[in-house]
Amino acid sequence: MTTMDSLIALVNRIQRACTVLGDHASDTFPTLWEALPSVAVVGGQSSGKSSVLESIVGRDFLPRGSGIVTRRPLVLQLYKTEEGIQEHAEFLHLPKKRFTDFSLVRKEIEDETDRVTGKSNKISPVPIHLSIYSPHVVNLTLIDLPGLTKVAVEGQPESIVQEIEGMVLSYIEKPNCIILAITPANQDVATSDAIKVARQVDPSGERTFGVLTKLDLMDKGTNALDVIEGRSYRLRNPWVGIVNRSQADINRKVDMISARQREREFFASSPDYAHIANRMGAEYLAKLLSKHLESAIRARIPRIASLINRTIDDLEAEMAHLGRPVAIDAGAQLYTILELCRDFDRVFKEHLDGGRPGGNQIYIVFDHQLPAAFRKLPLDRHLSLQNVRKVILEADGYQPHLIAPEHGYRRLLESSLNYFKGPAQASVDAVHFVLKELVRKSITETQDLKRFPTLQAEIAAAANEALERFREDSKKTTLRLVEMESSYLTVDFFRKLPQEAEKGGNLALSSADRYSEGHFQRISSNVLSYVGMVSETLRNTIPKAVVHCQVREAKRSLLDHFYTLLGKKEGRELAHLLDEDFVLTDRRQQCARRLELYRSARDEIDAVCWSG
Repeated sequence: MTTMDSLIALVNRIQRACTVLGDHASDTFPTLWEALPSVAVVGGQSSGKSSVLESIVGRDFLPRGSGIVTRRPLVLQLYKTEEGIQEHAEFLHLPKKRFTDFSLVRKEIEDETDRVTGKSNKISPVPIHLSIYSPHVVNLTLIDLPGLTKVAVEGQPESIVQEIEGMVLSYIEKPNCIILAITPANQDVATSDAIKVARQVDPSGERTFGVLTKLDLMDKGTNALDVIEGRSYRLRNPWVGIVNRSQADINRKVDMISARQREREFFASSPDYAHIANRMGAEYLAKLLSKHLESAIRARIPRIASLINRTIDDLEAEMAHLGRPVAIDAGAQLYTILELCRDFDRVFKEHLDGGRPGGNQIYIVFDHQLPAAFRKLPLDRHLSLQNVRKVILEADGYQPHLIAPEHGYRRLLESSLNYFKGPAQASVDAVHFVLKELVRKSITETQDLKRFPTLQAEIAAAANEALERFREDSKKTTLRLVEMESSYLTVDFFRKLPQEAEKGGNLALSSADRYSEGHFQRISSNVLSYVGMVSETLRNTIPKAVVHCQVREAKRSLLDHFYTLLGKKEGRELAHLLDEDFVLTDRRQQCARRLELYRSARDEIDAVCWSG
């Protein structure tokens, strides 16, 4: 096989692989299909498109009729085989079936079109992929597109004209697309639908090949030399004339080999075209396109190779990001789950210890929120003169106190210290919510855990359940701290206070002093001073208790109970924990298939280039 044939056959194989993979569609990555050159066949209805394609293939295989015959793009890949090998066709949607009867190929194109569009005149952008293997073809990929039309006929929507043009443009606007513009010779080329649409995307004509069909049907005494020789409408590439089979030939089922022979005889014997007969006809057109396609491929090989290598790097990076497929073995699954738990636990501890943000919120609770809550306690109102008088007098009962209002002091102190329970519990709750938020963050930041929503939910539930237990323990401990302060008062504090005796040496208070405003103000002041001392103590001890019961336990045993439950799970339950999001699984499979395609394409391109 020559280098030219090797390159085109290579591109055919890669395009076919792209099609199987779905790489011809838009996706996250640039598609290899779009990077490869192809030939799109464009023409108006009844322009002779089908005849040109059948002449190139050498077989009668396309649907015929009036109106829109081609209603879906037909990606036709030709593979030149050695003599003696039976000609056959294969459809991509029927990968295991070979067609040797080409009338059945025509029927399958019609049936497959109807399967998508229904038995109507509607069109569909979903292509049909057909490969033909024959010693009578050149290696070539051709895309037959629906014929351009100016008006909708009965049974067609008014939008059909724009729909067909939009579909045609979507193929030919790609810079790697070679445009084969089919125009009947008995039509003014200036009004040709094919030339008009080609000019929109290729105004310089660099990618356009002009084909004039039905040369034998021109009026006597006229010819198409002005067009073919580039005087009427110049393209960068040569015009090629074609003689179509007549309807009578088609009806008589004249074979394509005979038709090609008649075409050669027409040009050789024509006084108008004999001097260019070697550059006319379907066989020459096929060779011209194949040679041009080979040149286009060769010119683009460096860019194609660059795209392939770049995409391989991107795919390998995404595969690493997506992670390995889940193991089937229960032991391996358990190991994977434990590894993911350890990763989560590591991220969680980094948040607490300062490697990641968030742990500082706990310090803010102790350094700002707790002192602020203490300052907001209604102690001034509770120890107002009026309330102190009420409590002291009620505490004495029917006998007034003799030296100091002992019972009144205790009641005022206990009721004042009771206010500290609120801030203590609030601190516990605030730290709990910080820890819960850190659990949520840690789950989302544990990269490999993102793959397994079920395991994420289980870890989150287990961690939050543990945090609830730690919160309850912490609440009991902090409340106990407050209650301890109420249970046993520091008597030295009161013994050091200025005694009433110092004013007059008489331990017994006079009746007037006992009920004076100054007496109650001193009691209020003394209680407030003692409460202030306790406040400083609790401000230091509550954070210790909260950290000991919640933060330290969260660092040490957040998932201990989960590990215990995990050890009791059966293989099916473990597998369920590692159920992946189907989108992720599908994405990994797509990436793996695409990576295989691109690696194979790289190896094949390298092999062909080196052999050339």
